[in-house]
Amino acid sequence: MDCSERSVAVDSHHSQHLSVRLPASSPAPVRQLYAGKEKPECKSGIELFVNRLDSVESVLPYEYTAFDFCQAEGKKRPSENLGQVLFGERIEPSPYRFTFNKRETCKSVCTKTYDTTKPEDKQKLDFLKKSMLLNYQHHWIVDNMPVTWCYDVEDGQRFCNPGFPIGCYITEDGRPKDACVINSEFHEKDTFYIFNHVDIKIYYHVVENEALGARLVAAKLEPKSYKHTHPDNPDCSGVPMDISNKASGEVKIAYTYSVTFHEEKNIRWASRWDYILESMPHTHIQWFSIMNSLVIVLFLSGMVAMIMLRTLHKDIARYNQMDSTEDAQEEFGWKLVHGDIFRPPRKGMLLSVFLGSGTQILIMTFVTLFFACLGFLSPANRGALMTCAVVLWVLLGTPAGYVAARFYKSFGGEKWKTNVLLTSFLCPGIVFADFFIMNLILWGEGSSAAIPFGTLVAILALWFCISVPLTFIGAYFGFKKNAIEHPVRTNQIPRQIPEQSFYTKPLPGIIMGGILPFGCIFIQLFFILNSIWSHQMYYMFGFLFLVFIILVITCSEATILLCYFHLCAEDYHWQWRSFLTSGFTAVYFLIYAIHYFFSKLQITGTASTILYFGYTMIMVLIFFLFTGTIGFFACFWFVTKIYSVVKVD
Repeated sequence: MDCSERSVAVDSHHSQHLSVRLPASSPAPVRQLYAGKEKPECKSGIELFVNRLDSVESVLPYEYTAFDFCQAEGKKRPSENLGQVLFGERIEPSPYRFTFNKRETCKSVCTKTYDTTKPEDKQKLDFLKKSMLLNYQHHWIVDNMPVTWCYDVEDGQRFCNPGFPIGCYITEDGRPKDACVINSEFHEKDTFYIFNHVDIKIYYHVVENEALGARLVAAKLEPKSYKHTHPDNPDCSGVPMDISNKASGEVKIAYTYSVTFHEEKNIRWASRWDYILESMPHTHIQWFSIMNSLVIVLFLSGMVAMIMLRTLHKDIARYNQMDSTEDAQEEFGWKLVHGDIFRPPRKGMLLSVFLGSGTQILIMTFVTLFFACLGFLSPANRGALMTCAVVLWVLLGTPAGYVAARFYKSFGGEKWKTNVLLTSFLCPGIVFADFFIMNLILWGEGSSAAIPFGTLVAILALWFCISVPLTFIGAYFGFKKNAIEHPVRTNQIPRQIPEQSFYTKPLPGIIMGGILPFGCIFIQLFFILNSIWSHQMYYMFGFLFLVFIILVITCSEATILLCYFHLCAEDYHWQWRSFLTSGFTAVYFLIYAIHYFFSKLQITGTASTILYFGYTMIMVLIFFLFTGTIGFFACFWFVTKIYSVVKVD
């Protein structure tokens, strides 16, 4: 069954598949040409792999080997890509082995014995109990497909979960927790029930035009609990396997499985993930979200168009027709500040560094989402999304250095060495420091999500050896170019800014500016947070790309609108304000993440809480730089545009 040869025609989910040989009375398999080479005879063994175990009640995932389950002896684990390592995925071989079309009933895997008088055994059993209490889930893989547990939920829907629990717990007052509701025989108070048996169904279809081949299209299981009276000769009947909290002495847990094979003619190999994705009915909510966002965009576009076409057009026409100095004295609003509009901002160094990092994130996000839309980064291609994002970020050091250098030079800055060093190290350094502290906590807790030392060194090598030199190259070209030419000259003496009304003061404008962009994305944000913290699959990259485009437009238009109002109030400090106006969307993101933590998640424990907020702060910083940069560029374009069409003496 190790026939996972690479196909030339890559399907939309993954480039590997398993072809299996049909058994029994069929004639001998035919060797045939495949992808330009002779296809080897396919074996009929099916391997099952196990991934890390995780829980919605804890942020700490654990490797399969951290638990005292049956282990596969002497098998090499498959290699993992960078994204898998960063997400804490640890795929390992399992002791579960099947032969294609060979039915197995109640086959023994292994028996684990715990003597509660021995500290080592008691510790293993207590860890198993704690994991059942926190509802830790197994994640099994066959032919790169998750082995799913499908069950009915409300409204007649059927949900297919790509994981199944280790076991469950009946509380001291007799209330069943989590999966204990599935069986009325789970009724003993203060008792754990372990799912030590699985009924696995493997679905396949016979391949047309490929002699004697079959492909796996689905794998489903049902977890069960049996107290095997004869572990060496199990019969999978009788009472459930209970472990009382007060139990002492010897505890024996025998692990067994049954497997059946079913031919499925209607599912094609290329669409074999669909049944999992279709059981997550979010599409109608997504369309509602998109429509809601489009209404906001249309409203803003109308406002911006009205300002640009009516007000600005009239103003510009009027200003350009003025001949006499008496007329010029009657000027008002944004025209009055033409001699100060391009005055360098305070802390121009920091702003230019933020713009460089924001540009890097903006291009990285666009390219990653574009590839995801084309199907290259689907859930089947494990870790590909994260790998793609990290590699792109490293390679995009050049635009970061270039943008930071160009704007710093146009702000009149001369400390170019400091500028390029801050662009290379400030924002990435903050992210890495946060990430490193989170990693120390994971390492201390013995979690599989802790990044190995070798991977940390590799990430630092990518940063220092590729990203930093590329940033220096970008900065070199940025500083070599002439400073950005502005359409109007800057006066030597700064103009006095009149007393501002409440609405045109900096803070109210910044707070208002972030509301509309956040309104466009918060529904999508809910599904993204679900995929990260509630371990649900995220696959709607088409929707996400659309929302990304809407977010860019909304941030731009909201910032331009507020920028115009401030200029009319004769306040020419637009640079930082434009960055912070759309960047304030990140503050709403943070508030939403806090609300999500307390209202939607059941996370318990200090370590898990610190990890949640630690990782959230990384996302908030990245989002702040990303949205702030969009706002600044939009405002910069707007200001350059309107002052370039006005005649100035």
